[in-house]
Amino acid sequence: MSTRVAIIVFPGSNCEQDVHHALGLVGVRAEYVWHHATDLGGFDAVVLPGGFSYGDYLRTGAIAAFSPVMSAVRHFARDGGLVMGICNGFQILCEAGLLPGALRWNAGLKFICRPVSVRVESEGSPFTCLAPVGRVLEIPINHFQGNYYCSPRLLDELEEQDRIAFRYCSPDGTVGPEWNPNGSVGGIAGVMSGGRNVLGMMPHPERAVDPAVGGRDGRLILESMLAALGRSTGGPSLRAG
Repeated sequence: MSTRVAIIVFPGSNCEQDVHHALGLVGVRAEYVWHHATDLGGFDAVVLPGGFSYGDYLRTGAIAAFSPVMSAVRHFARDGGLVMGICNGFQILCEAGLLPGALRWNAGLKFICRPVSVRVESEGSPFTCLAPVGRVLEIPINHFQGNYYCSPRLLDELEEQDRIAFRYCSPDGTVGPEWNPNGSVGGIAGVMSGGRNVLGMMPHPERAVDPAVGGRDGRLILESMLAALGRSTGGPSLRAG
């Protein structure tokens, strides 16, 4: 049986088709799930794509966090299911309490849309298991509120628990403020939940799956998720604790 991934679609989502195409390229059966759904049974993973859910009124992701489907996403994640939130999806996961911290306006108050370098920080997580720590990936960003913030104490916890998935960096892997496009604390580009089965990231891996439109580095993240689900070896689905 092929791996099934749910792509959650909110009013204002605009990257769901990109995600669907990218997942198809790595051999995944992806299906759109509308925001009013209340059951995610039968799916192996869930992706919340980018866009402008509910027009980004109030705060980015704030209204989408109360959509009926988010209750199902919470249950899915609580049971160990893999959940990935990309850009607006990351914002929604933070607003819904599935990930710590918050996304603020970019430093400099400018919308940013360009490729950036990010460094893999987490050892063997479900979303980085095919990439060694220190591997540099080039993936596009496309956001105005991608400035990740958390308290110093929480930042220490994320470090200690190996929950920082990616950091912005130079093409050779150097981390520093000059390589941080939006002012994120610690240069963070992606974080994971306590069980490391929920990932939020601002860069768009689905936009880096074909050399004709910007390279293949995003595939490594999608293929890591696929490998964690046991698809590559025919083994059982992973359920992170």
